[in-house]
Amino acid sequence: MPAHSFVSAASIRDRFASAMSTMYQNEVPQYGTLLKLVADINERTLADNPALARQMAAANDLDRLSVERHGAIRVGTAEELGMLSRLFAVMGMAPVGYYDLAAAGVPVHSTAFRPIETETLAINPFRLFTSLLRLDLIEDDNLRQRAADILAVRDIFTPRVRELIQRFEAEGGLTEAEADTFVAEAIETFRWHEDATVDYATYEALASEHKLIADVVCFRGPHINHLTPRTLDIDAAQAAMPEYGITPKAVIEGPPRRDVPILLRQTSCKALEESIRFAGDTEGRHTARFGEIEQRGVALTPDGRALYDRLLTAAQTYKRDANDDYQAALHGIFEEFPDDLDTLRRRELAYFRYQAAGESLIDASAPADDDSAIEALLASGHVVAHPIVYEDFLPVSAAGIFQSNLGSDEAGEGTAAASQQELEAALGQPIIDPFALYARIEADSKRAALDMLMGLAPQNRPA
Repeated sequence: MPAHSFVSAASIRDRFASAMSTMYQNEVPQYGTLLKLVADINERTLADNPALARQMAAANDLDRLSVERHGAIRVGTAEELGMLSRLFAVMGMAPVGYYDLAAAGVPVHSTAFRPIETETLAINPFRLFTSLLRLDLIEDDNLRQRAADILAVRDIFTPRVRELIQRFEAEGGLTEAEADTFVAEAIETFRWHEDATVDYATYEALASEHKLIADVVCFRGPHINHLTPRTLDIDAAQAAMPEYGITPKAVIEGPPRRDVPILLRQTSCKALEESIRFAGDTEGRHTARFGEIEQRGVALTPDGRALYDRLLTAAQTYKRDANDDYQAALHGIFEEFPDDLDTLRRRELAYFRYQAAGESLIDASAPADDDSAIEALLASGHVVAHPIVYEDFLPVSAAGIFQSNLGSDEAGEGTAAASQQELEAALGQPIIDPFALYARIEADSKRAALDMLMGLAPQNRPA
């Protein structure tokens, strides 16, 4: 079939993200309240800050704001993760970043499936933080084997979605009808089921090891445990939650409030306590699914990230039971971190996307090198630099969110190091280094701006 007859991966992802949001809103009505809260905060923030609105519009970041979500799921076996990797490939989503949460007392290691090209991110940047259970961290041999046996007999994918994944791989795409069917079938993997697959005693035994283990093992599939809208002012969202009938977690995770937001800030509301029917008709309660809000800033280079990690480590001695006090302490510690775009760019602490903004300068003298040319063009106004949005996650913040919604704000001590190679083997493909990805986007944008303005083909540009 001709490639032009296929639906784009970005379109399928957009449909899937919309269907996921609708399903989750039906399952968790409070999620709809969260969407209303975030929409209200974003509208007010853009109205109060026209410069931010202009900056986001110029960078093509404004249109994606209302549809932007990230979700999180947890799977139990390498086979499940491998098939998920193939499913996400249909939607143009690749595994980016490796996160070892076992070190923070959460028995998983993770990656984030997401789009990686600037153009497709602008259409819908849907991300799914995907964790694989570390069965080796269950200390009791019999319980570990019991969990493995339970996971071995379940199939979290419908037969039809398996067929469509195979068709996509064989043909290189899906038709309109196939794409719609794919979305409808794929959503079933992430649907909530109130019937557990185990008896209450097994559930309790696994929960006593770790509540997350019980959440992964005892149900028919990796139900989506949260969907996260993006706000432009997470402090305002945190303060407004009680007005909307939502109880926020104690503190906002990540860096402090800044003039130039960096990386990722996250907060959440208390997880639902839901009725569960266990095998043998025993009734019980389970807590796992929750609401979350995020605020995204500029992506940091390795030097910027090293500075962030050092400062965040210094903040770990402060109590985290009162958000205002904790944020004030963070703000003091992070005074060392530059808080204006120009300094972040010149000191190469953050990544930027460069865009031509003037007439072609084809008659101009050839630059000594790309960086010198870019600086000159920035100064003359022929090029503008847009901060690149951080599209990924922070392990400390993720662990803080997980722990808060598993019944404790205190992270446990991990006893085993995870392995990126093991996760990649399960995925069936390498994990993309996010730093390399941001660096490529920045370098490609510089070359494109220079080619447009200077009329220089890459092979003719001075080294």
